[in-house]
Amino acid sequence: MSPRYAVYYAPPAESALWRKASAWLGRDADTGDALERPALPGLDGLDLEALTQDPRGYGFHATLKAPFELAADATEDELLAFAGRFAADRPAFEAEIAPAALGAFLAFRPMGASLALSELAADCVRAFDPFRAPLSEFDLARRRRAPLTPEQDAQLVQWGYPYVFGDFRFHMTLSGSIRDEAVRARVLAALQAHFAEETGPHRFAGIAIFKQPDRNAPFTILERFGFKAKVAA
Repeated sequence: MSPRYAVYYAPPAESALWRKASAWLGRDADTGDALERPALPGLDGLDLEALTQDPRGYGFHATLKAPFELAADATEDELLAFAGRFAADRPAFEAEIAPAALGAFLAFRPMGASLALSELAADCVRAFDPFRAPLSEFDLARRRRAPLTPEQDAQLVQWGYPYVFGDFRFHMTLSGSIRDEAVRARVLAALQAHFAEETGPHRFAGIAIFKQPDRNAPFTILERFGFKAKVAA
């Protein structure tokens, strides 16, 4: 099976947010190394390995362009070169973030509306689409296991992912699905305390191309690209 690529937001590798979130998930997607999870107060008795299993395979990130196989006429080198040009034309910006619930999941989420985040995601969806091979019948069926609106299904077919544009919700995932509300609240409280210093204004200054060699392998960062444009006066 072909490798998959994704355009993700990932905090800088040297940042406290990246280090702490990667340790919480148990893996650094920059190095591929397994990490020792911190023992957070209030979480005794919970299977944190299972609770973080799904996001651990993707690495700490926010989806901007969902995983895709390369189009037949595209190469990895071309994708990376385009990502560099795309990032160079954008300015860095700030948005406030905090651990919060997103349905049954926990994630770092914006603390208010952010036009800059929405525009970044929408631009990535459109700009990188020429590099995306059409979804296979397997992947279409997999995505359709979730209840989709007619508009979301149309977006799935056209853009390879149902939750784009008006359905986009920025999130850097910290857990798998936690159906038990009491457990979810318990874990959220622990994460809010653990990430207290990383809560608030966050500088978004780049994107990253992640790669998954095959469907059984985890995603790792292939290359990061910084935003270089100056903010208009």
